[in-house]
Amino acid sequence: MSDNRFKDHLGRPIVAVTGMGVITSLGQGLADNWAALTSGTSGIHKITRFPTEGLSTRIAGTVDFITVPANNSVERSFAFARETTREALAQAGLSGDFDGPLFLAAPPVEPEWSDRFALADRAPPSQVEGDAYDRFLAAMRERPDPVFLEAVQFGSISERLADTFGTRGLPVTLSTACASGVTAIQLGVEAIRQGRTDRALTVATDGSVSAEALIRFSLLSALSTQNDPPEKASKPFSKDRDGFVIAEGAATLVLESLESAIARGAKILGIMKGCGEKADHFHRTRSSPDGGPAIATIHAALADAGVDESGIGYINAHGTSTPENDKMEYGAMLAVFGDRLKEIPVSSNKSMIGHTLTAAGAVEAVFSIQTMLTGTLPPTINHTNPDPTIMLDVVPNKKRDGQPKAVLSNSFGFGGQNASLVMTLEPA
Repeated sequence: MSDNRFKDHLGRPIVAVTGMGVITSLGQGLADNWAALTSGTSGIHKITRFPTEGLSTRIAGTVDFITVPANNSVERSFAFARETTREALAQAGLSGDFDGPLFLAAPPVEPEWSDRFALADRAPPSQVEGDAYDRFLAAMRERPDPVFLEAVQFGSISERLADTFGTRGLPVTLSTACASGVTAIQLGVEAIRQGRTDRALTVATDGSVSAEALIRFSLLSALSTQNDPPEKASKPFSKDRDGFVIAEGAATLVLESLESAIARGAKILGIMKGCGEKADHFHRTRSSPDGGPAIATIHAALADAGVDESGIGYINAHGTSTPENDKMEYGAMLAVFGDRLKEIPVSSNKSMIGHTLTAAGAVEAVFSIQTMLTGTLPPTINHTNPDPTIMLDVVPNKKRDGQPKAVLSNSFGFGGQNASLVMTLEPA
């Protein structure tokens, strides 16, 4: 007979977190990241990886301290994911083959232009008509290069991780814009709840900052152009915010059924209590102004967790620092929590690390659990000119002691992808 101590309010296996790893522009590893984050340090800096002359945005939260064999988005994303997974598995006390599925959130990047031109130059004269991408495809047909393909196809990241860590079954690669990290976690949670596995490896990574990425987001008027000083540019919920700061990073979480984790003597770091997701069909990039899908997402996460609004003690906001998104998220939270919202600390990690895009939801889930473990609420820095229309306790500029029993973490992304997590320290 199944032990009800290990079941949630709906009779499903409780899902525990037993290992975490993280890389952001603040540094490598959870300890260094947490020390920097809680001290209010910014990882945003002037871009040096590639020329930025003529670009309106010349700053980012790039991760430049990880050595990669080739300077492209896929190699960077794989390297970040490999290192965070090593850290997470070590903390979980797991070695050898992982023996569970892998769910990876990775940026859907195409080969960078330098790679396209280099390969196109190898094509025979009869195959080089057309634009650079046509020539790239022609060259791949004429002279297949498995090593090159592995280095530029984002789908290869999960395969390489699976080979490295011995995961079970076909690795799943997903991309749901800024909600991707939470989506990967949700897939892991559901796999355990459904009894398909006792453990799952959930990874989110993004090393896709490039000149092309800056141009594309700039055309959407999404990026901050407040280049000087870089560390002051990301200012969520401030009156003078003008856009997000693009960034890189990765996070890995080892998820296990609580029963399995306790049976092997693992340390329980936190509980993945509830997941919610809803689509927003309002616009390809903009969120619905009334916040309806975001409201429904938060409600869905609370319902899945079996927690009501009064149970949330801290919110890790999506908090991108774009004028429109911050306003929408505030309205959504206000609709859910009402007057009590003023009493709930709400901070944005993106004020310090920037927006890590595909990795953001997982990175912020790690920081949310760390908030509960340490009893420290990280600040929202650069909050010197509050938006008078957004009445939030953003833990302005300096960390604060606090011991929330349950945390809500929001990820609201381009393409109508909305996802929220509810995490707790204890199962009940």
